[in-house]
Amino acid sequence: MLPERTDVLVVGAGPTGLAVAVTLAGHGVTTTVVDRLAAPPVTSRAAVVHAGTLEVLDRIGVADPLAARGLRSARFSVRDRDRLLLTVRFDRLPSRYPYALLISQAETEAVLADRLTALGGRVLRSYELTGLDLDGYGATARFADGGAVRARWVVGADGMHSRVRELAGIGFGGPADPGESFLLADVRVDSALPRDQVSLFLSRGGPLVWAPLPDGTVRLVATVDAAPREPRAHHFQALLDERGPVRRPDRVTEVVWASRFRIHHRIASRYRSGPVLLAGDAAHVHSPAGGQGMNLGLRDAVALGEALAAGPEALDRYAADRRPRAEEVLGFAAGLTRLAAAPPALRPLRDLLLRTASALPPARRRLAVRLAGFEPAPLPPDLPPEPPQRGGRSGSSVRR
Repeated sequence: MLPERTDVLVVGAGPTGLAVAVTLAGHGVTTTVVDRLAAPPVTSRAAVVHAGTLEVLDRIGVADPLAARGLRSARFSVRDRDRLLLTVRFDRLPSRYPYALLISQAETEAVLADRLTALGGRVLRSYELTGLDLDGYGATARFADGGAVRARWVVGADGMHSRVRELAGIGFGGPADPGESFLLADVRVDSALPRDQVSLFLSRGGPLVWAPLPDGTVRLVATVDAAPREPRAHHFQALLDERGPVRRPDRVTEVVWASRFRIHHRIASRYRSGPVLLAGDAAHVHSPAGGQGMNLGLRDAVALGEALAAGPEALDRYAADRRPRAEEVLGFAAGLTRLAAAPPALRPLRDLLLRTASALPPARRRLAVRLAGFEPAPLPPDLPPEPPQRGGRSGSSVRR
């Protein structure tokens, strides 16, 4: 049942909203989390939590439970069919978490929800926001069932089609085109590809992401010209035949679940409007290339929760700081997409540049730090030489 009043109302119980609520609960701030869905989804798009994000989540007691459930990947590879163009190593990251953690978004949400429950919080479900009245002292949120909540602060963590953002009158800039079309699925596949790393295949048709998950399935994500309404095994087999390995081709044996979606590269005109604050996909959306979207949202969430606990001046700093970080990530993701779809005349040069970068340890390290999502992400000058060995656990933490 909805309370009459709350300090913070978080709209949306995805990873971002849950992480905001967990952060606030840890600071003793009265928080109400609502979501329009009757139950959390069991399928999801995001499949990786990067080291920089795990460092942030460690502050709210979530990183280690997540790490216990996920598959630790020490490498990220970029390929053009059978040619290995670039290998990025995560096992030398200056972090307690020297890997990319491969884990379903549904599992990430479950860990966050468990942590919220342990701190005395919960998610109130089947509440659809329909109105938001703002004033100098806070906001009154109105819901489809006729209920209302008075809140000092309202957090919009309700995704790309954010009702909070819309009701607060915050613009969501971006091109007027229909957006990039994607297919994604968790599949069972016979494959010779390494099961301890993500592979990004570059193709004239667009990128194909191949990411193993702890349950033995593989997450496939690919841009397509026109996604079928009901994606089936033969659609993903065709993508692998067109973009994946040639000498030892993959064979899809089962589609566990599949979906399609469109993504625009957009960013909110501002992250704060009076008592309303945005985080996650409500504030920014972009290509999933590089696995940056949910990670940026989780880092938004902890930063916003800490700012809400600190007071109004910290909220202005949150709004001023997070938008430039989103602009940087949007540019990075768009660049990866353009790199994947380079025209035939430029592909030899692209491949040469990537192979050259792969042969230069400083370039590999900088890219690893960038993918890992450290904020800011300088390469420490005293990082030890990169030995020819596989992952281990570092005792040092990243320098910020």
